[in-house]
Amino acid sequence: MRKRLQAVFYRTPHGVEPVREWLKGLDREDRKAVGCDILTVEMGWPIGMPACRPLGKGIFEVRTDISGGRTARVLFCLEAGVLYLLHGFVKKTRKTPGQDLELALQRRRTVLESALGREHGC
Repeated sequence: MRKRLQAVFYRTPHGVEPVREWLKGLDREDRKAVGCDILTVEMGWPIGMPACRPLGKGIFEVRTDISGGRTARVLFCLEAGVLYLLHGFVKKTRKTPGQDLELALQRRRTVLESALGREHGC
């Protein structure tokens, strides 16, 4: 079976990949669980609950249960058939914190600006 989407780590202008760095901070089993759920989205898009949920304004979340009864989230957007992994965190409240969503939206704007620049040969 072929992937429908290709996941790509969002990269800051300084070359840092925040989601990759966040994943490295998780223990091996948690990292594997998050990776499997991202792969599920790549293979099965469009996909809904419980693996994935839209948050609005072009942001979606991959939902993963990890050790210790915790829940990890990876926020992503889609652009030209690419799944951009924008932000990852361990959820501590029922609702996605506004600062996490705002950070993902800011990174999405960067992705869109970059895509627009490539489209116009910039």
